[in-house]
Amino acid sequence: MSPSHALTLVAATRSPHKLYEIRRILGKDPGLRVLSLDEAGIPYSPAEDKVEAFDTFEENAKAKAAYFNSLCGAATIADDSGLEVDILDGAPGVRSKRFAPAADLTGEERDRANNEHLVKLLASHKPHRRTGRFVCVAVLHFGMGEPLVFRGETPGTIGLEPRGEGGFGYDPHFLDPEAGRTFAELEPEEKDARSHRGKAFRALGRHLRETLHY
Repeated sequence: MSPSHALTLVAATRSPHKLYEIRRILGKDPGLRVLSLDEAGIPYSPAEDKVEAFDTFEENAKAKAAYFNSLCGAATIADDSGLEVDILDGAPGVRSKRFAPAADLTGEERDRANNEHLVKLLASHKPHRRTGRFVCVAVLHFGMGEPLVFRGETPGTIGLEPRGEGGFGYDPHFLDPEAGRTFAELEPEEKDARSHRGKAFRALGRHLRETLHY
């Protein structure tokens, strides 16, 4: 399929890091074209901050996909993702983005506060007790019928000291046992091959190829 006839997907995220990863994962497919919300002509509205109000990744991803699909009318992809730590009963989970008590931080300051809060909660626990997983639920919404849901998970352990300069969010503290490195230490393509988001969006891409036969 030529670029001029590629299927256009609108990525329902304001996170430049997440958009970059989604484009990197799906970008190898010439049959797909991923637009940002700005490129789709959807300016920021405070109302979108209230969309992810549910207790599961799937519900939040579906709500986000439906909300932005109603604004753009094009096929929309959305995800909700986060870190689940076993000894914290699955926290931070769907609250991963806003885990730290400080509510007025954004961007890298928010990431740093979240990581500091996580480390504080886990500091007294031995490494074998600091197990968990990254989870991503990706949703594809065409504006009619039920949205399609794809889930990806990567198990790991949480390190108390950050390692690596890449990635974002909790990546410097998330150790992938098979790779022997944190997500922040992996090269981008290596991370995509192993990550929760890579698994979920590759499944989404496979579904489109098999369904549309391109």
